[in-house]
Amino acid sequence: MKIDVEKLLKEKAPIIDKMIEKYIPRTYDKESLVFTLGPPAYEYSSEAISKAIAEPIWEFLDRGGKRWRPILFLLVCEALGKNPSEFLDFAIIPEVIHNGTIMIDDIEDSSEFRRGKPCTYKLFGLDIAVNAGNTMYYLPLLTLIKNKDKLSNKKLTRLYEIYVQEMINISFGQATDIAWHRGLVNADEITENQYLQMCIYKTGTLARMSAKMAAVLADADNDLIKKIGKFAEALAVAFQIQDDILDLVSEKFAEGKGGLGRDITEGKRTLMVIHALKKAEAGDKERLIEILNMHTTDQKIRNEAIDIIRKYGSAEYAKEYARNMMKESWKEIDEFLPPSNAKEELKVFASYLVERKI
Repeated sequence: MKIDVEKLLKEKAPIIDKMIEKYIPRTYDKESLVFTLGPPAYEYSSEAISKAIAEPIWEFLDRGGKRWRPILFLLVCEALGKNPSEFLDFAIIPEVIHNGTIMIDDIEDSSEFRRGKPCTYKLFGLDIAVNAGNTMYYLPLLTLIKNKDKLSNKKLTRLYEIYVQEMINISFGQATDIAWHRGLVNADEITENQYLQMCIYKTGTLARMSAKMAAVLADADNDLIKKIGKFAEALAVAFQIQDDILDLVSEKFAEGKGGLGRDITEGKRTLMVIHALKKAEAGDKERLIEILNMHTTDQKIRNEAIDIIRKYGSAEYAKEYARNMMKESWKEIDEFLPPSNAKEELKVFASYLVERKI
């Protein structure tokens, strides 16, 4: 089936953003504050809230992003036989959370740039960025609060359970990743399985949340909800592996991110790094570890690390691993999804996320 995924992403992104505006306005006024918070006991300072929440959030959202998680949500709904437009409000939940995690992640990593511009904390200050990022974890739950009369108590409870568990998961995944690149544990002994477990929590969480929420709303049974969640989890991990590869090999991908090898600067133990450390000769292994622990921004030194990783075919290894992961995960849900255009679109969409060039 022919489907232009990049065109789909471009077409759907403004629709997603318009729905986000319904729950997070670009400027807060009395009406939107009452919608969000309820009537004030005294008086709201709408200008202060706009400056400290709406402005930094929308400055960041307007930079772009693929918006693939809400599109995954809508494709799952449709593949399960539902009209996705009926559930558009709920599609924004993982997307808003995702952007909040990036805002916080940039602070934790002391990053300089994101999507071609200085990070939010660089523009607005650390206090504003921390508060705005954390607020993005909860604001999209307004979709559940404001639409609760349209949902059964059973569905509403299930959606809240998914949200809470996945938010716990993402924090534990992030904690693991931070401990590794901060050197709190011996990161050079990390196994592939430990890396993958970290990924399914840190990166897989919001895709899994998206797919499982969609499946709940589409009346799937518990077994199918779990299977679709596992598929989305694998998709997200494969997406992350491809992101890691592009960080080392794609000049276009690296534009606005501080050059090739930002992950080298952060000292991240990606699947490629783990593979290279396992396969490398003693001298190369020692040098790669040394560079990772330097957290250098010197492009010449980063390129040296990239060359070591390439020398042992680690990018090719990671690419094949991601492809196989997606193939196996699709097999798990293939027979449970009825034949439809939406099913084929979902399959092509998943493949695109793994094979994309940017």
